[in-house]
Amino acid sequence: MKTVTKDGVTSVVAQNEVIIPDLTIKDLLSAIPPHCFKRSALRSSLYVLWDFFLIGAIYKTTTYIEPLITPEHISLPSPLAYSFARFALWSLYGFATGLVATGLWVLAHECGHQAFSESKFINNLVGWVLHSALGVPYHSWRITHAKHHATTAHMTQDQVFVPRTRSDRGLPPLKPDGESLLGASISKDVLKELHEAIGDSPIGAVFGAGSYLLFGWPMYLIRNAASQRRYPSGSNHFNPNAVMYAPHQFGQIILSDVGVLLWLGALTAWIYQSGFSQVFRLYLVPYLWVNHWLVLITFLQHTDPLLPHYRAEEFTFPRGALATLDRRLLGDLGSFMGWIGATTTHGISETHVAHHVSSKIPHYNAWEASAALKKRLAASGLFLEGRPGGWAEVYRVFRECKFVEDEGNIVFYKNALGLAASRPIIPGDPASDSGIELEK
Repeated sequence: MKTVTKDGVTSVVAQNEVIIPDLTIKDLLSAIPPHCFKRSALRSSLYVLWDFFLIGAIYKTTTYIEPLITPEHISLPSPLAYSFARFALWSLYGFATGLVATGLWVLAHECGHQAFSESKFINNLVGWVLHSALGVPYHSWRITHAKHHATTAHMTQDQVFVPRTRSDRGLPPLKPDGESLLGASISKDVLKELHEAIGDSPIGAVFGAGSYLLFGWPMYLIRNAASQRRYPSGSNHFNPNAVMYAPHQFGQIILSDVGVLLWLGALTAWIYQSGFSQVFRLYLVPYLWVNHWLVLITFLQHTDPLLPHYRAEEFTFPRGALATLDRRLLGDLGSFMGWIGATTTHGISETHVAHHVSSKIPHYNAWEASAALKKRLAASGLFLEGRPGGWAEVYRVFRECKFVEDEGNIVFYKNALGLAASRPIIPGDPASDSGIELEK
């Protein structure tokens, strides 16, 4: 998006034109080779074992190096330097273990999609064990996540990363004299109102994005943060009577709660036996990194100025599945870090569009499926790969995606200036082809 400001008025002079697809699910699935849909319990289990092996190797390497950080083995300028070196070593342990444990989270997530194996029993057993060990109520989240996949980018049905509207934000209403829903002509006074209402600033964005990455996941589980505002206050993933669940799912929610209670009990016993500092260093720091990566990856998959959101009149499953982005996790730190990010998290960020087209494709087949699907989408003018996923990108997106309008069947995020970076183009639609905004 390009803007100009003249005489106190900020105007849009150029926008991204985003093609709104009119593809069927058959169009999408037929582009993927049939063998990509095959699932293997043995092959999936080997990835679980590999992740545990990597975590064990990281732990053994760390505990081998730590005793060597002494004056007898290395020369550092001061006693404080030795403490800092040990802190840096364990910080690296937490980062690395958290990244690999995110891969375990992804494998448990595949169990929830029945992509781990052909057996529903194996899927649910492995998923319950792995997710419970990471503090996740397996079935509770599996159920709402399935709803998210069915209604991705639907303004009133999606379960997570639901955009806040102008009225949700308490922003001043649009003026009827032509300050368009694109914000094509925004006066200085309106700009001031928006900035004051949103509180947009670099420091605020850093704080907001940071708190989102650290606490977004538990807040989603506990109080449905970033979900539908129409849900009653107190709705959460631990209440079997919550509005998100059907009566026949009561027992599954209870079983999920039991898994989390066992997790809390095991952590309590470990702290009692070995002390909080050991548990914090060995488990809780990597656990916080897992939560951080989970939010970073999924936030960037579903939030960008380029991604449309739909109200009921324009929503279809294929449009929702294609309202997501593939991103190279850690690719902004270089090709090697991008390779590490992709392999440790099993390509969950890099193959996300294919995952939304068919969530039963296991991760080891998702690369081939994704490549085939991209060819089909490119033929329709769709290129759904975003910028590399990392902290700088979270900051950028957090600042650019503030709200959407209350009206309109196809809407895009606007920034704190009230300007949208994108507008929808529906091939063959005279209104969109002529540049008339479809939000109006």
